[in-house]
Amino acid sequence: MTRDDHDPNPKKPLPDTQEGLYFNRDLSWLEFNNRVIAQAHDPNVPLLERIKFLAIASSNLDEFFMKRVGLHKLRVQRHLGPQAAKPGDLPPAQVLDESRRMIIDQEKQISTLWIDTLRPNLRDEGIRIVTYDHLTAQEQAALTTWYQREVFPILTPLAVDPGHRFPFISNLSLNLGVLVKPSGAPQTAEARFARIKVPDVLPRYLCVEDLVSQASNQTQRPRPQGAPMRFIALHQIIAHNLEELFPGMTVIAEMPFRVTRSAAVELDDEDVEDLLEHVEEELRMRRFADAVRLETPPNPNERILDFILSSLNLSREDHYTRPAPRAGIDLFDLVSIDRPDLKDTPWKPVKPQALADPEADIFARIRDHDILLHHPYESFDDSVERFIAAAAKDPDVLAIKQTLYRTSRDSPFVDSLVRAAEEGKQVACLVELRARFDEEKNVAFARTLENAGVHVAYGVLGLKTHCKCSLVIRRENIEGRQALRAYAHLGTGNYHPGTAQLYTDVGLLTCDPQITEDAVRLFNTLTGVTTGQQYERLLVAPEHMRDGFVSLIEREAKNARKGKHARIIAKMNQLEDRRITNALYEASKAGVQIDLIVRGFCCLKPGVHKLSENIRVISIIGRFLEHARIYYFASGSDDPLDGRYYISSADWMYRNLSNRVESACPVLDLSAKARLWQIFDTHLRDHARAFDLQPTGSYTRRTPPKDAPEDTPERLGSFETLMRAQTELTEPR
Repeated sequence: MTRDDHDPNPKKPLPDTQEGLYFNRDLSWLEFNNRVIAQAHDPNVPLLERIKFLAIASSNLDEFFMKRVGLHKLRVQRHLGPQAAKPGDLPPAQVLDESRRMIIDQEKQISTLWIDTLRPNLRDEGIRIVTYDHLTAQEQAALTTWYQREVFPILTPLAVDPGHRFPFISNLSLNLGVLVKPSGAPQTAEARFARIKVPDVLPRYLCVEDLVSQASNQTQRPRPQGAPMRFIALHQIIAHNLEELFPGMTVIAEMPFRVTRSAAVELDDEDVEDLLEHVEEELRMRRFADAVRLETPPNPNERILDFILSSLNLSREDHYTRPAPRAGIDLFDLVSIDRPDLKDTPWKPVKPQALADPEADIFARIRDHDILLHHPYESFDDSVERFIAAAAKDPDVLAIKQTLYRTSRDSPFVDSLVRAAEEGKQVACLVELRARFDEEKNVAFARTLENAGVHVAYGVLGLKTHCKCSLVIRRENIEGRQALRAYAHLGTGNYHPGTAQLYTDVGLLTCDPQITEDAVRLFNTLTGVTTGQQYERLLVAPEHMRDGFVSLIEREAKNARKGKHARIIAKMNQLEDRRITNALYEASKAGVQIDLIVRGFCCLKPGVHKLSENIRVISIIGRFLEHARIYYFASGSDDPLDGRYYISSADWMYRNLSNRVESACPVLDLSAKARLWQIFDTHLRDHARAFDLQPTGSYTRRTPPKDAPEDTPERLGSFETLMRAQTELTEPR
């Protein structure tokens, strides 16, 4: 079987925008989810990793409904139906129709792959997903005992009748809808509806053997590696023990269902007096936002279905069915099974060579030369966390400033900033309260930091602060006198220890005066009141970044017209900005070779005659989530080390370049440039995890050339190649 046996490409091309020059961002995003599902199809991926990709694809659809379907429904409700949201876009109603077609196809893929392939493969490995009917009478009795002890006290059945309104259904919750009648009531008696929420505090899939042991109060012994295991869905246990919830009633029908609510609720930032309270109000509104999707099994009970749709103001078009699993994200419970033989070989990030000695002065190392970091291949805690922790402890450090967009709940950065403030250092932190789906956590961080004496700012009103920047001001002996020196970390990823193990990002530790002086200006903009700030090295959005990148693209076009070497390589999460896209089209027509490595959606159309013939777009999906934004411009030289490199927090998207504070940092050190070129070369040669975007909007999965050696990116792919490269660097010789 070849990789193309499970080609997820749709049969029809993506609809064009009105100009015919761009793909629609939402439909291109759904194409990205097809590439995620393709990983679950791939027999070369370990079994539990394939199931993880299936769960990720389902989680992606949840987010698509919350963020994008909710937004388009809002636009339709505002009577923008036949019109586009802005010039060149597809009308919202058409986007909803096309999205529904693609989503239904993806839901079918997910269910078919789970039922026909992955679940049987699990069974072959001794892991069975069972229903209640598969259990013996003794096992059913044991599960009932466990249910009565561990689940029944948590449940709250909510009836709907003249005295009880339809209950609030929380976002992404799994529920049971039940129809009941009084026992012995005549056939004509009206059935009543009740809802039971499946508890979020318990796993959705539970090991039968463990539940039987718990029910009999047996001490659980370590399970031998590879021992058979059976799992049952929690909602099935509840469904088979409903009688105790409704004494004196007869259950007529029950149906699991799941509701998705819109996250497209944003208050106007104008005239805001307290941004913290403003965001808390927005969170309250989002909790009660409109429902946008109802999920049920196939062939649902029509009475329950109609009642729920009517109560949530949903139509049949908002109803989606899936045979199994009920909620794809529940499969994450199975991914956590202790079967290392069914997972990727664990990867332990290596210490960066420049920081290999944990006792060495990190500031001295940075003074020696700029240090480029590449996560998760290189350790985040031995570099970025160490940088801030060392600054917090160092008596010569006078000030620390940092932006926090997303971080972990037990963030070491928050701890370090608190410690630094308690030791009397000047500490400032920009906490972005409006980081989508992290607002509540960031509000808590802001209050913790404020209580510790940290100067907390919430950024520039009307803009999200998305740049990833840390600044340390240190008193040092410079040329025989005491003076201040600034150190900075500028990166592409969040200050989040968890995602730093899963996302590929790059960062730069530097004390280059021109870069650090720009970082000082950037923080002054974020925490103070400034207008018209100018920067020497950094490209900063929204003021200068778009113009800066367009100028760099246009310079490559001029070089091509003069017969000089001209090339652009850009790596990002997604590409949508029209002005950048048009500049790339013009550069392509001028003869510039352009390679775009775009993981997610891409609105640019590559390979179109007389428009984008010199543009190639690839997408790499696999073990880690590609997250780094790296930009290269040849600048007239065919030597990669002569080119101009930038690393950035920003994608080439309208929102990043117009509505966010972003930064792009030049990389000037030759060894750092060489490492960035190695990343580009590895990605462009990848034939194991890469897809090529076609002019129709579909993607074709690459296959390794038959004559490619086994130890090359063509065979290994980007992730394995870069892991091996780091291992070889650190192995003793």
